[in-house]
Amino acid sequence: MSLTPRLALSRAKLDRDAPSRAIPGLIDRLWADPDTKVVSAWRGEVLVERAEGLRLDYRSPESLPRPTTVIYLGKSVESDEELTVGTAVLAALYQDDEALGLEPDTSLWVSGRTSGHALGDRDAGVLVEALALANWHSAHKFSPATGEPLLSDSAGWVLVDQNSGKSVFPRTDAAIIVLITDRDDRIVLGSNALWETQRYSLLAGFVEPGESLEAAVAREVFEESGLSVKNPQYVGSQPWPFPASLMVGFTAQLDHDATGPLQPDGTEIIDLRWFSRQELFDSLDQVVLPGPTSIARAMIEHWYGEKLPESHW
Repeated sequence: MSLTPRLALSRAKLDRDAPSRAIPGLIDRLWADPDTKVVSAWRGEVLVERAEGLRLDYRSPESLPRPTTVIYLGKSVESDEELTVGTAVLAALYQDDEALGLEPDTSLWVSGRTSGHALGDRDAGVLVEALALANWHSAHKFSPATGEPLLSDSAGWVLVDQNSGKSVFPRTDAAIIVLITDRDDRIVLGSNALWETQRYSLLAGFVEPGESLEAAVAREVFEESGLSVKNPQYVGSQPWPFPASLMVGFTAQLDHDATGPLQPDGTEIIDLRWFSRQELFDSLDQVVLPGPTSIARAMIEHWYGEKLPESHW
């Protein structure tokens, strides 16, 4: 079975309601409706409540300053103490002064990268949708064809060059991540040059133009480790909008007949190690594993057979 439903950022309980995006004046109408709920985003983070547990801070538009960019995320499909069925949800994208005026306590602005696992199903889905679109708007101010400014359209899901009329749509960059096993059912973990010392994870990389996911698995593994693998099998996927990725998980088997020793590329990967289950458990006072929001952590724990305790290092 796919790991996707169990991944922290692949959960969702919001109807994206794509047909409504084409309704003229939708954002104006929803902002004027006190029953609408708004999630605030700033610098790749979202605003959460002062409450027991972690919950997004859903506010009525009338209690918020309206920023330049507002996006329609969809409508609720379940009722709870915060939202009823059919409640429209907007994302408001704030600049520095606006965000700090709204909430100066920066501890209440949280990153999905580190906090997504602590949210409920609906909030996790709202968070990644809001941040993916916020990052896209932030990175696409001008038309790649003409250099002219882009204006938001279709409730925030399209950006339009007002001079040429050409549209720019959100994009997602596919990246593969691979759990490699050998004949002894050990896994290989690597340490990236950009990470803190002793942090290890699965090998991963972006899919190149004109490349299948399976071909990307074989290429990235060989480039980063010198290992040849076979039989790549899809296990699940998770959005990773930091800023715009989709992590596509695979397992693969070491091709013992076509591979040699571990060879870190020295540029991205500076160290590689094989781990049995016992060796991994015994190394938790020395090795820092991926965080609980990541697909890497879920894949490692799926192989291990149960949740692992946090590293003690």
